[in-house]
Amino acid sequence: MLRPVAGGDPGWTPPVPLADGAWTGPDGSVWLCRVSAGDAFWLEVGGEPDGARRAAEAVRPVLALVLDAERQRTLAAEELAGRYEEIDLLYAISEILGRTVRLEEAAQIIMREVASVIGARRASIMVHDEAAGLLRTVAASGWAAAALQSVRVDDEFSVAARVFRERRVLAYDPERDVVHPGAVGRGIGGRGYNTLAFLSVPIMYGTSGNAPRCVGVINLTDRIGGDRFTPGDRKLLTAIANQIGAALENARLVQRDRQQQRLRRELELAHDLQLKLLPPPSVLGGEAEVAARCRPAESVGGDFYTFSRLGHGRVGVMLGDVASHGFSAALIMALVFSAAAMHVAAASSPGDALTGLLESLGDELESTEMHLTVFYGVLDREAGTLTYASAGHPYGARIARDGAIERLPATAPPLGLVGQGRIPDRRLPWRAGDDLLALWTDGITDARGRAGDAYGTERLLEAVARRRAEPLPAIVDLAFAEADLFAEAPADDRTLLVMRI
Repeated sequence: MLRPVAGGDPGWTPPVPLADGAWTGPDGSVWLCRVSAGDAFWLEVGGEPDGARRAAEAVRPVLALVLDAERQRTLAAEELAGRYEEIDLLYAISEILGRTVRLEEAAQIIMREVASVIGARRASIMVHDEAAGLLRTVAASGWAAAALQSVRVDDEFSVAARVFRERRVLAYDPERDVVHPGAVGRGIGGRGYNTLAFLSVPIMYGTSGNAPRCVGVINLTDRIGGDRFTPGDRKLLTAIANQIGAALENARLVQRDRQQQRLRRELELAHDLQLKLLPPPSVLGGEAEVAARCRPAESVGGDFYTFSRLGHGRVGVMLGDVASHGFSAALIMALVFSAAAMHVAAASSPGDALTGLLESLGDELESTEMHLTVFYGVLDREAGTLTYASAGHPYGARIARDGAIERLPATAPPLGLVGQGRIPDRRLPWRAGDDLLALWTDGITDARGRAGDAYGTERLLEAVARRRAEPLPAIVDLAFAEADLFAEAPADDRTLLVMRI
């Protein structure tokens, strides 16, 4: 059916002719001709057929040019409007990413804008979680909560996972019933897409000199109007993905830096708290001289020491080493430290104190498959004795005024290593004011130098004995200085304690 778009109403509705020719209307003969091939416009000229035909042939080229110019103007206006929307969207995304908002908030705003401009009812941004091997949704529009589950990057049924692995655009055209590029059948769409048009674009990020890598995926589906996503949509979404890629990587680096800073603060706090558990020399109230240093291999460790006044001129001193180092050893160390105070106060001998300690911690040591070596001794000024019990901790020595060294062997296996009964004591004479007690952990003596040899017990004891007449803090400082020169980065916690009564 032909309808008038210009000129007067002819008062009749002619059928669409198959070819140019004369038609008879209510007012007589008219000539109908198509303005241009493939065009929906027909020209009607009234009058005698030959004259009308000649007039139509003269007017038709001019009219065709006018219509073509109008059509080009309309297309240009539509394209300009589309480009304006795209440019405005890219500019808006730049502004959003430049604000001081969290990535999730920015991604959510971007997702709504993208879905609106391109015309998709549902959209999502998924980010690669490298540690978990997943694509996690950080922003979505138009999706039910149940559809926003994380996807494994090796999921063969997920469009997003495939786009991530292959690092290329994947789109489904429901009108043609094909998936582009390179896939056969609509089933490749997998979960959530069914037969709706979808467009999935990899989010790429690369730095100068390095190959770009995929850091996420943008998904659009359910094209408004049921149309397929156009090449222009793909081009725009790819530009947006590249823009988001740098933001995602920057956000990941910022988040990682914040996590590392938080972890450092937590480790520093744990380090400070652990060292605060160790008593200062002032707790002995002048009944003995003591100096000690504990240096964990990591922020926290499993070495510990404690000392206390027991009354009647007696002083108790304990030093231990939980197997391993780091947080696991530090947790056991804290348990040992708290239990030790109770058993030291209640026990009648060092052996009883360590036996009670084992009974309190046996289940914990067994469940964690850990053990510890520990020395506990009582120096008695009036009796002139050192009574000690050592559970697998042969790292102790008595250094006499003349420099003679007597090692203090263990009296029992380490706590938690094997089942055992009461831990025995050992007693030896002690010359108050002359003898020096040295206790340490194997982190010092087992430390390896550049040549691969261990620092060794002989080096340590020689360093302590050589300075035995100096103030005790100086002995500890100089001993650690020599050990540090030998092994700059020891792999285990290191502790040294010297005491004189």
